[in-house]
Amino acid sequence: MRVLAIDSSGLTATVAVVEDTQTVAEYTINYKKTHSQTLLPMIDEVVKMTELDLNTIDAIAVAGGPGSFTGLRIGSATAKGLGFALSKPLIHVPTVDGLAYNVYGCEDIICPIMDARRNQVYTGIYTFSIGLPMTVAYIIAGVLTALYFAGLIKLGRKYAASHEEE
Repeated sequence: MRVLAIDSSGLTATVAVVEDTQTVAEYTINYKKTHSQTLLPMIDEVVKMTELDLNTIDAIAVAGGPGSFTGLRIGSATAKGLGFALSKPLIHVPTVDGLAYNVYGCEDIICPIMDARRNQVYTGIYTFSIGLPMTVAYIIAGVLTALYFAGLIKLGRKYAASHEEE
């Protein structure tokens, strides 16, 4: 499967072509221009350098956030326009999930962090230790649900009120 990937969720913009598990080309730029000025020329350069016929791609992947609102709109609009013109499907990739996949196979807890400005961050907690990529929150929710239905824990307002009184 050949995929054109676009990430404009942050200050840095990246365009890549991936074929199966091999990155064929990657172009990253962190310059004082907006993504609306750089993204299409980046795609054009990657296409020229790899002698890629865009009709031969199978899909277009685009970073879907969190991230810069304007950057996300530019990336999504670019991907949508190309997908429509080429009749190719779009693949939404959550930005923080994409960061976590940089260390796919690591069995530790993974915590990618992106600057959200104003002393805030975008983050998530992940693990690949059970053979499938899962957020730790998803695992914890499953465990809590099982414990609740087994009658081993109580959740809700009653518990919160009794807990506060202690």
